Parts: sequence; C-alpha cells; structure tokens
Amino acid sequence: MPSRPPRRLSRPLLAGAAALTLAGSLTACGASAADPNAKEITVYSADGLKSEKGDGFYDKVFKDFEKQTGIKVNYVESGSGAAVQRLARERTNTKADVLVTLPPFIQQADGKGLLDTYRPQGSDQVAAADKDPGGKWVSVVNNYFCFIYNKKELPKPPATWQDLTDHRFAGKLQYSTPGVAGDGTAVLIKALHDFGGQGPAMDFLKKLQANNVGPSSSTGQLAPKTDKGELLVANGDVQMNYANTKTMPNQGIFFPAAKPGARPTTFALPYAAGLVKGAPHADSARKFLDYLLSKPVQEEVSAVGGGFAARKDVKPTDPNATALAKIMNGVDIFEPDWNDIDKNLDTYVNAWRTATGS
Repeated sequence: MPSRPPRRLSRPLLAGAAALTLAGSLTACGASAADPNAKEITVYSADGLKSEKGDGFYDKVFKDFEKQTGIKVNYVESGSGAAVQRLARERTNTKADVLVTLPPFIQQADGKGLLDTYRPQGSDQVAAADKDPGGKWVSVVNNYFCFIYNKKELPKPPATWQDLTDHRFAGKLQYSTPGVAGDGTAVLIKALHDFGGQGPAMDFLKKLQANNVGPSSSTGQLAPKTDKGELLVANGDVQMNYANTKTMPNQGIFFPAAKPGARPTTFALPYAAGLVKGAPHADSARKFLDYLLSKPVQEEVSAVGGGFAARKDVKPTDPNATALAKIMNGVDIFEPDWNDIDKNLDTYVNAWRTATGS
C-alpha cells in the first residue's frame, strides 16, 4: 500500500520548529581545526527520529552507516529553529556537517547562506515540492502535522476545532508554543488555513486559550502527558506520535476539521536535510546524505521510524506503512507556500501572542 496520503489542496501557510534540547555528544571540531579526512560527521537535527530506547530510525541509520563506511555520526538534537540559530552563531567556526530540520527553518537556513549545494543520489525520486530547486536541501523523511487525544478517556476524538473549546477540555488541552516549537507553529498555521485568514484564526485561538494549560517549548513532552490522561488533547506529528504508541498506547491521532461536515486537513512537515556550508567533513557528509536517500534506507523509514518514505519509487507494504496509510485516509493535504511563511512568520506569531496574551 502506498505510504503517501491523498490529494493536495490549495497553497496556504505552514511552519516548523524551535526549542533547544541537546541530546547526544558533539565531538567534531570547528572548521578551523577539524581534520577533513577524519572518519566522522556531525549532524544537527530536529528531534523525533531518534529513540531513547535506541531502536529508532536514526539509531539504526547511524549504526549501519558507520558499519558500511567506517564514518562515525556525532548527533546533536534540538528544535528546528534552534538548530538554525546555532549554525548561524557558528558561521565562522562551523562544527556541523549536515542539517536536518523542518520547514520553514530549512528555507531559513538557506536564506541565511548556511547551506551548500548538493543533490544526493536518489533526490531525483523526491517530489519537486519536497526539495529545493536550487539543490540546497531535500526531504529525507516525510511527515504530517496532527493532534493526539487520550483514547482511554475519550471514546472518540474531537471532530472539529470548535469541539476543542468545550468546557470538558479546560485545563486538559495543551499545544506547544508557536514560534518556539515546530509543531506548535504548525497549530497556528493550520488555524490560519482552516479559518481562512489571520483575523478569524486569531479570534478562535483567543477563545481556545481558556482551555489551554499554557506554553510548552517541547511538543514531545505532551505525548506522555496525554497518554497518562494528564491531558486529553495535545498537538504533535504523525511520525513521532505513531512511533511512540508502542510505549504510549493510549494515544490516538486525529485531525480537526474547520467546521462540522468539513473534511479534516493537514500538511506536510518533512524532515529536510542539507549539506552545511563550510562543513568540516564535507565529503563524508555527502556520503551520508546519499545513504539517507538510498532505497534500502528509505524502505526502512516506515518499518523502523514510523514515518513516510521521501522517495516516490519506494512503496513499502510493512505493517507500519499500512497503519500510516489508514491514519491518513480521508485527510486532505494542503501545500503551504513556504516562502510566504519564511517571510511572514514573525507577523503571524506576534498576532498569536497578542490574541492569546502569551
């Protein structure tokens, strides 16, 4: 069964991640001191693909890549926006070789001149909407924004945005902070799309604030709270939340519709990778990007990582791929104007802060 979901709609708005939570060790030296022939690379990445238990997509990819090439991967995890900010601070002493982050922050990294041109082998099989036409970045794992709910406490998920304003969700609903967390920014952008513009979206989010627990810099922290019943509803993304259902079985994934009778909508939040400009170990980084887009690795995206393959010619049939296709069935996918979001993100976030008093 194909791993990519149904039809795409118009071209509204979208966004990505932020809060800094480092994981793993950074051992690569800066560009001024690093040995370009060292058998190692450093990857700055948004969270979601590596497991605390050591059985995630990155865990297997890093291990297999080192075994195949002898190149060690040093991993630094953060929010998407934080990764770009760190790269910018280190511009004169570059430490990272590869950046993996969510839109619109991959576009932001390109706009800041932090990425070099490289088209990995296999990138010709990635859809045009999922890669930079100039060759600065390409999606390596596809993913989609979602909400989650506690299946034990709720017999069925809320159907619409309006359902989330019900008094039963007072103090039991939380979404991560727009402009700080990627999935939190995505809440804002889905509202802009579903309500048809900034004014009505902010009116709704102001009303929803009565039920909102408050700010959260990390979307990942909301999943265990939802699983335990501390929250009834939170935001997330399909790959992350589907992957952790093994340890958090009370989570359910849903997509609120704009109004009763409307079809639910979502948008792509792909993990996009690029070669860092001035990378200390550029040759090894290129090999790693080739490896990420190789067919054998792409065929493991769903089976191991619970995500969607980026390559169009990879159509997995493993149980995870089948389950993911079922989750996305009946959900309309709209394609964002990433350039507009990159340009106007601060305006949207400031409007949200004003509306919610955050």
